[in-house]
Amino acid sequence: MRLRPILLRTILLLTLAVAGAHFKGAAALAQEPQVPASAQAPLADTPLDQATKEIDKAKVQLTVLQDGVKQNADNDDALVGLATKADELSRAVITISVNLRPRFDQIKNRLAEIGDPPKDGQPPEAKIVTQERNALAAERAQINALTGDAENLSITVTKLVNEITEMRRRLFADTLLRRTEISVSVLDDAGSAFVHEASEFSQALSSWATFVWKFKRFPMFAAIFLSLAAALILLSGSYRLFGSYLQRDEAVENPSYIGRLSIAFWSTLIRTLALSVLLVTSFFFLNGFNVLRPDIAPVIGALFGAIGLVYFVGRFVNAIFAPHEPRWRLVRLSNLGARSIGYCLLAMAIVNALDYLFGTIGEAMGSPLVLTVVRSLIAALIIGLILIAVSFGKPMLAKNGDPDAPGRHWPRGMAIILRVVGAGLILTALTGYVGLARFVATQLIITGAVVVTMYIGLLSGKAISRQESFGDTFFAGFLTRRFKLGPVAIDQAGLVVGLAIYAVALLVGIPLILLLWGFHVQDLQILAYRLFTEVRLGGISISLLGICTGILLFAGVYLLTRWLQRWLDGNVMARSHVDLGVRNSVKTGIGYLGVGIAAIIGVSAAGIDLSSFALVASALSVGIGFGLQNIVSNFVSGLILLVERPFKVGDHVVSGTAEGIVKRISVRATEIETFRKQSIIVPNSELINGLVGNWTHRNKIGRSEIPVSVAYNADPQQVMDILLELTAKIPLVMRNPEPHVEFLRFGPYSLDFELRFFLADMGDGMAVRNNLRIEILKRFRAEGIEIPLPQTDLTIHREARPALADAGRDQPNEQENSADTPMEEEEQPVRQLRSKTADGNRKG
Repeated sequence: MRLRPILLRTILLLTLAVAGAHFKGAAALAQEPQVPASAQAPLADTPLDQATKEIDKAKVQLTVLQDGVKQNADNDDALVGLATKADELSRAVITISVNLRPRFDQIKNRLAEIGDPPKDGQPPEAKIVTQERNALAAERAQINALTGDAENLSITVTKLVNEITEMRRRLFADTLLRRTEISVSVLDDAGSAFVHEASEFSQALSSWATFVWKFKRFPMFAAIFLSLAAALILLSGSYRLFGSYLQRDEAVENPSYIGRLSIAFWSTLIRTLALSVLLVTSFFFLNGFNVLRPDIAPVIGALFGAIGLVYFVGRFVNAIFAPHEPRWRLVRLSNLGARSIGYCLLAMAIVNALDYLFGTIGEAMGSPLVLTVVRSLIAALIIGLILIAVSFGKPMLAKNGDPDAPGRHWPRGMAIILRVVGAGLILTALTGYVGLARFVATQLIITGAVVVTMYIGLLSGKAISRQESFGDTFFAGFLTRRFKLGPVAIDQAGLVVGLAIYAVALLVGIPLILLLWGFHVQDLQILAYRLFTEVRLGGISISLLGICTGILLFAGVYLLTRWLQRWLDGNVMARSHVDLGVRNSVKTGIGYLGVGIAAIIGVSAAGIDLSSFALVASALSVGIGFGLQNIVSNFVSGLILLVERPFKVGDHVVSGTAEGIVKRISVRATEIETFRKQSIIVPNSELINGLVGNWTHRNKIGRSEIPVSVAYNADPQQVMDILLELTAKIPLVMRNPEPHVEFLRFGPYSLDFELRFFLADMGDGMAVRNNLRIEILKRFRAEGIEIPLPQTDLTIHREARPALADAGRDQPNEQENSADTPMEEEEQPVRQLRSKTADGNRKG
């Protein structure tokens, strides 16, 4: 027994010893010198420090850009890259100011909360408040200084961008208007340079081909295979979607205008895009797999570009002129004229493509400038001669409309234009302005083909957008079969398809034209960025991208709201057997709430500053107060009706002269459908301010009455018992309150009763009353109880008229007994008896 206390003491001592050692170690650890947090890790930069570093970095970048502009004043490609970097720097500087704005607003609000320092004679404020105010004021001053530096830097960058644009414009003009002396010595030098260039290029091409075949064979075939796969995927998908628009149907003898336009546009666009994908992906994979050497890569790129150009012009010629299929031709040309013009256009495209290809080869091989000048001179002369030759042709369709018949001359104005342009190209090139001649010749072919193709696309969209035109197309038939659309929906879809074709034609054609006229891809990127991110209208900045994003978000939230409405109504409330009126109110409320949230999200995403519209909003509020007060009153009344629910959808209401079933409650008006199926639109303010009777407000219980009349010889008690007995057999009649019969009155020819009973649903009243009337009539006939017909008392007054009798004796032509008929001086009441027909009906 003594061992237990000893054991307990031992355990307690050991516990205390361990605890003491633990606390001693903890104290020792606590007394060790702690490493400051600043020594462990560097402090993070504050937003102001970070903004200062970013501004300093931007200043350095600006200096580098300015030096680069001075060094590359004659290099258009380098200037394009510098302009892109300057635009990126401008956006970065603007971002610095935007990031400082929230902190500046916080400081401003906090200083407004603290207030101004106390004036002389006022009690002093707490020291900590003064310190906070001074710190905030210093920080605000620093932010103002940084914002000012950022704005000055942004202005400088903008000036640099404008300077680069002006330099490029001058460089472009100088290149076009630069004059080169054309002489025999120049031609001799060009011939020698051409021989040397051909030799060098042949050696470079041979060595590259040998290298590729020995060491890069598999990457080359892989690149070609991947490129073909990408092109085939695009082409097969295009044939699946636009198959009927990519090739002409030989079975169609008289194709419609819209069909010819659609096939011309889509066959040219889709097939050219497919080849472009093949060429671009081939160059990308060949270059990515290191198959192309630096000296060969530009040449291969130029070769692919020349192939794409010639193919596009060939597709264009086939689509517009249809040399071998006159019924698909879009212009009124003879067969011979269509073929000759098509071949001439294709020849000019080949000349331009070869000029571009040989120019790239010359740059890659380092050939002298004189060779490029002579090449461009030859190309301009050939194109000018072709134009002059075409002007003397007879391509126009004969008067009889036969495409095989010999054609007619060009219209005089068109022939003169062709000759003037051709002669102008030749004279411009021979006088030394070879760059201008080459530029004009290139634009005549390529830009002309692009513009005409784009115009055909616009005409195709216009034709499809016409009323009842889209229904005849293949795509309309597909939509009809796939989505079961009717004629009206197909016609509306035609408008959408027409607008889509407009967009495709413009979005593809305009960038191509800008690229052909000297713009670079980087220029288009900068232009698109500015167009979609910042469009200024006065002092308001609008972002098209933000607006599109806001519209998409609004549509998304709205669709989500509609889905939530259907889900709540069809799943939650329907399964809970919620009243129809409550379901309608919930759906309407969710709809308005969703539209409001969608509008707020859309406006916020669009980046529209609503403060800019404050003045307009105040003016609108005045207009609403005076001119739109009825609309606002109806709107508020509609919200009250949805919340208080004095009646709901499906209720039987009476308002003024309108009586019927509530079909819809909106924020402006309520729709009531009468029992004759007439819809009456009642403003909500009238329902709120006027008297409204609701037969089904709390429930659908209602009293129904059937008036009954019997003859005077009937037993009243028997009649009442029969009525109650028949009512008790109707299952829809409520037992509580009990049905009862009211003996109303002693009528002029009948005893009048009224059967009164209650129904759980007033909607069943008509059917119940009809059934009861039929049963009452059957039972009364069986019991011999007569239902009287209306009776009328007729009194005839006969008065003595001596003068009439004397007048009768004076007339010899009258019958004798007519004068002798005595006139009774007393009133003789006569009761009109029931007609025999009435008696017969009663007996039956």
